[in-house]
Amino acid sequence: MDKLHIVKIGGGLLSDEKLMASALSSFHALVGHKILIHGGGKQANELCEKLGIQPNMHNGRRITDDATLDIAVMVYAGLANKKVVSKLQQFGTNAIGLSGADANVIRATKRPVQDIDYGWAGDIKSVDVNSLKNILSIGLSPVFCAITHNKKGQLLNTNADTIAAALAGALAAEYQVHLHYCFEHRGLLKDINDENSMIPTIRITEIDELHNDGIISDGMLPKLNNAAVALQNGVHVVTIENPEAVHDEQASKTNLIR
Repeated sequence: MDKLHIVKIGGGLLSDEKLMASALSSFHALVGHKILIHGGGKQANELCEKLGIQPNMHNGRRITDDATLDIAVMVYAGLANKKVVSKLQQFGTNAIGLSGADANVIRATKRPVQDIDYGWAGDIKSVDVNSLKNILSIGLSPVFCAITHNKKGQLLNTNADTIAAALAGALAAEYQVHLHYCFEHRGLLKDINDENSMIPTIRITEIDELHNDGIISDGMLPKLNNAAVALQNGVHVVTIENPEAVHDEQASKTNLIR
C-alpha cells in the first residue's frame, strides 16, 4: 500500500513569509503522494477588521454570516491558496490549488442550528476518493483551502482541521495515511510558554481530560477531536508538530494513538 502524507498548516504560519517558506519547504521534502490543507483565519480576521466587520468565534470555530463567507472565500480560496501553490511550484512540487467545489471533491451541508447558529459553516458529507486518486496518480499535489460546497451552488466555510481529517479517513482504505497537524510549536504543550513541556503521546481517550484541565483550548480542541476521528477511521499515524519536522520522522512531535 502506497504511503500518503496529508499535512494541515494553520493561518498563523501563512501570515509570516519565513515561517510559510519553512513549512512549504518541509512539505516539498516529503517523498511520494502528498496533500496540503491550509487555513487562513488570521488573514481573514485582518481583512474583516479592515472592512469594519467583527470576527465572531465560538470554541475555536468561526461563525460565518454572508459578509464573512465572502471574505473567507476571497482569502482562503484566493490569496492564501494561490500564494501557497506558487511557493510550492518555486520549490519544485507540482501543486494544484482546490476548494471542495473543484471536481466536486468535498461535498458538505450547512451545519444545523442547535445551541449555536454557525451560519454558512459546512459539515462534510462526502469525499470523492476516485477524483483524488486520479489527481495524485498524475503527480500533482492537491492544496485544499477551507471552502467546500453543497452542490446546490452554495459555498460553505469548513474547518480546515476537519477537512484534513475527512480526507485522511476517506483515503485510509487506499493508502497508508500519515496525517500531520502543523502549527507554530513542536507539539502539544502542557505550558504554552514552555517548549520543553511537550506531551509526546496522547491517547484519544485523554482529550476530554486535557480540555477540562485547560491544556487544550480554542482552536486546538477541534484539531484533536478531528485527529481522534481520523484514527478511528483507519488513519495510520496522526502527529501534531512544527512544520519543519514534517519530513523528519525522528523529530520531536506529539503522537496521537487510539
